[in-house]
Amino acid sequence: MDRETRLKRLHYRAHHRGTKEADLLIGGFFDTHGVGWSDDEMALFEALLEEQDVDIMAWAMGTQAAPAQYEGSILAALKTLNYVPIAR
Repeated sequence: MDRETRLKRLHYRAHHRGTKEADLLIGGFFDTHGVGWSDDEMALFEALLEEQDVDIMAWAMGTQAAPAQYEGSILAALKTLNYVPIAR
């Protein structure tokens, strides 16, 4: 699959998680960081999307330790939480 198609697929999956909170967290994260990812980082994010939303949110907020396979630049960026859009 070419890069553009892969990014569109990841965008959809990141924004259609099932709850508004997960859509904002995971979708907002993808919108902020996804375009600059390497193929390996996209593969890691694809694997991350297979996890439960509550686990991903707990890892992002630091209330639960993430599995070692996700430790690295993507998880570090996820933990910043500066990408979550806040309606004012």
